[in-house]
Amino acid sequence: MKFTDGNWLVKEGFKLHSPSEVHSVEQGEGSLTILAPCRHIRHRGDTLEGPVLSIGLSTPMADVIRVEISHFEGVKRRGPRFMINIDDDTAFSVAEDEAAINFMSGALTARVNKSEWALDFIGGDEQITGSGTRGMAYIEKDDGTSYIRDQLDLGVGECVYGLGERFTAFVKNGQVVDIWNRDGGTSSEQAYKNIPFYLTNRGYGVFVNHPECVSFEVATERVSRVQFSVPGEYLSYYVIYGPTPKEVLEKYTVLTGRPALPPAWSFGLWLTTSFTTSYDEETVNQFIEGMAKRDLPLHVFHFDCFWMKEYHWCNFDWDRRVFPEPEAMLRRLKERGLKICLWINPYVAQRSALFAEGVKHGYFLKRPNGDVWQWDLWQPGLAVVDFTNPAASKWYKDHLKRLIRMGVDCFKADFGERIPTDVVYFDGSDPAKMHNYYAFLYNKVVYEILEEELGKGNAVLFSRSATAGGQQFPVHWGGDCSATYPSMAESLRGGLSLCLSGFGFWSHDIGGFEDTATPDLYKRWVAFGLLSSHSRLHGSKSYRVPWLFDEESVDVLRFFTKLKCRLMPYVFAAACEASQRGIPVMRAMILEFPDDPGCDHLDRQYMLGESLLVAPVFHPQGEVAYYLPDGKWTSFLTNEVVRGGCWVTECHGYLSLPLMVRENSIIPVGYEENKPDYDYPQGVTFHVFELQDGQTCRAEVPRLDGDLAMSIGIRKEGRRYSVKAEGQAEDWSILLRNIPSLASDTGLNWEKDVLGVRILPGDLLEFDFEV
Repeated sequence: MKFTDGNWLVKEGFKLHSPSEVHSVEQGEGSLTILAPCRHIRHRGDTLEGPVLSIGLSTPMADVIRVEISHFEGVKRRGPRFMINIDDDTAFSVAEDEAAINFMSGALTARVNKSEWALDFIGGDEQITGSGTRGMAYIEKDDGTSYIRDQLDLGVGECVYGLGERFTAFVKNGQVVDIWNRDGGTSSEQAYKNIPFYLTNRGYGVFVNHPECVSFEVATERVSRVQFSVPGEYLSYYVIYGPTPKEVLEKYTVLTGRPALPPAWSFGLWLTTSFTTSYDEETVNQFIEGMAKRDLPLHVFHFDCFWMKEYHWCNFDWDRRVFPEPEAMLRRLKERGLKICLWINPYVAQRSALFAEGVKHGYFLKRPNGDVWQWDLWQPGLAVVDFTNPAASKWYKDHLKRLIRMGVDCFKADFGERIPTDVVYFDGSDPAKMHNYYAFLYNKVVYEILEEELGKGNAVLFSRSATAGGQQFPVHWGGDCSATYPSMAESLRGGLSLCLSGFGFWSHDIGGFEDTATPDLYKRWVAFGLLSSHSRLHGSKSYRVPWLFDEESVDVLRFFTKLKCRLMPYVFAAACEASQRGIPVMRAMILEFPDDPGCDHLDRQYMLGESLLVAPVFHPQGEVAYYLPDGKWTSFLTNEVVRGGCWVTECHGYLSLPLMVRENSIIPVGYEENKPDYDYPQGVTFHVFELQDGQTCRAEVPRLDGDLAMSIGIRKEGRRYSVKAEGQAEDWSILLRNIPSLASDTGLNWEKDVLGVRILPGDLLEFDFEV
C-alpha cells in the first residue's frame, strides 16, 4: 500500500507523521521504551500537540530485536496473535551517550539517534539495515482510518526473498506483496501461503508480527527500502540477525515453531484418483495392480474429493454407491503395504448430514446478525467450521478420528484460503486477522488428531493453505498448477520461496493439476517431483498413472522412484535437519552459497539437502543450463567431474538430469529401492565425492524415528585418508567415487567398482588408508 506520490508528495487524502527526535527513554524489565514526538520540541508549547509515538525495543532471544510502534494505546488489540516462543531470560544491555541509545542483544544492536530520528540495526560491526528519515510513520487517512508503517533500508545489490509461497519473480525486489491468503492457482501474484517474513542476502531477516493483511512495498514506493504497513494504531516486527541465511531461518523457526518431522513413509510415491475423474474401487485396484505389475514402487494412495457424495462435502462418509465396503477396501489396500490418504476441507455443505447439527450447536462462522455465513461457491450453501470454538474443533476431530480408526493414515487438508471477514467468531477474534490465521487453526486441528490417534512422529498432512507457524504441520503442496513447462517453473519458484519462509517440506502435483501433460512434460516433471521432498502424482480431469502417457513414462517413473528410495538415508537426514534446525530439505542456492553473487537470482535449480544440486529440465529438447558454484562437482548419475564457477549447458534424456554433488561431500545411499522406510544404517554405502586435501567431510544416518543411528567423518591429508565412524551398522561400506585403487599395503578389504573403489570395513570403525 502506497502513501506517497513519488519522492516529494504525500498521496491525496493521507497525512504522514514521522518521529523527529527522542524525547525520553524508560528502561523496564526486559524492554526499552522511547517516546518520540513527530516534531522537534523547541519549547514547552511544542509538547501540547501530537502525534507522539511510543517505540519499544525488546529481545525474545539472542541476535533478535523486537520493535513495537504504537500511537493510541487505548485501542483494544483483538486476537488472534501468532504464537511466539520467547526466552524471558534473554540477556540484553543498553548504552547511552549524548548522540544515541544502543540496545544490544547478542551480536545485534539497535541504535537510536537522538536529535534527528533514525533507528539503525548493526550486525556484528556492520550496519545491516535501518529506518531513516521519514521511514517510520503514523498515517491518517481522511476517512478516519489509520495505519502504521516502517521502511527498512536496502543496500546496493541487496535481494529480498521469502514472503511465503509466491509464484512471481523469486527475488521480491520491485514487487507489491499483500499478505492475504487467496485461492488463485500458481499463475498470478496471489498466494495460498502468505508469510509476513522476508530475508535478504545481507545476513538478516524481518518478521512482521501481524496475522492480518500486511502490505509490503519491496523496493517500490522507495526503491532503496522495504516498506511494510498495517491498519490501526500498532505495528510490531522482529529483526533477526544471522549472519548467514541458514542462521536467520534457524532463529526465525525458534520464534514461530520448527517443522515437525514427517514419517519416513511419506517421502515415497503418492498416487491419487485425481479430482473430477470417474473412479470406484475397481479403478483404484486397476491403478495399484498396474503399478505393481510394472514394478513401480507405490507407497501412498490418495482418494480425492469424490470419495464422498457430491454436494455433501464434508460429511466424512464414503459414497457407498462407488465404495460399498470402505472398511474392507481399506483393509485390502493396507495389506498391500499402502498408506491411505483422504481429501478433506474445513467446509460443510448444506446437503451434508452434518450441516443441521453444526447450525444447532453453533459450530459455524456467523454473520453479525446471528445467521450462519453461507455461500454457493465450491459447495452450494456451504458453511465454514469455526475452529475458535473448542466444541466445534472436537466435533471436527471426532469425525476424522472415526476415519483414522477405519484405516486412514493421513489427510489432504485442502482449502482454507477464502475465509470471509464479514463474520463473527465464537471467541470474538478479529475476522480480518482470522482470514490468514484460520489456516493455522485448521491445519493444527487435523495434525493434532493424527498425532493423538497414531502417535507422535506418525502424523503428516498434505495442506495447501498456511500462515506463519504453519510449518509445524507438514507437508504443504503448491496448489493448482497447469500442465506446462512455465507452470512447472513457477511451481519451483513458489516452493523455493516457501522454503525461505520457514517451511521445511514442500511438494507439487507431478505433471500439473490442470489439463493433461504431454508425455515429454510428464517425464520431465516426474524427475523433478521425485527429487523434491515429497512426491505426488495428481491431476484434475485426467489420471496420472504413467502408462496412459507412454511406455517410456513407466521407465522414467520407475527409475526416479527407486533412486529416491535409495537416497532416503540422505534425504531423511536432511528432513531431520529441517525438524531440528529449521533448514529446509529443498534449498535455494542462496541458502547454501550466500557468498556467491552468482546464486542470488537462481530459481530454476536448487540444493536437495546440503550436497546434491538438482536442475530440472524445462525444455522439450532436453536442454538445460545451470550454474555451478566454485569447486569440483560430480554427476551422481554418470560420475563425470566438472569444475564449477561457471554456467553449464547440457542436453539430457528422460532418464537423466543434472544431479550434481559438491566436493567434500558424503552421500549415504541405502540398499532398498522399493520403499522409503527401511533400516537406513543396514547395508548403507557412503559415497565420497572429491575430498580435497586438508578437508574433512561428514555424514549422518538417522533411524526412522529421527534419532541418530550412525555418523562418519573422513579426512584427507595428501594421499592418506582417516575414517572415524560412530554408531552401529551392519554390512556398511565406503565408495570412493572416481578413485581407481587403494595402496597395496592398506590391509583393508576393498574391491574395484564401476564408480570407484568400495571399502568393506567389517567391524572396523576407525582406520586409515592411502590411495
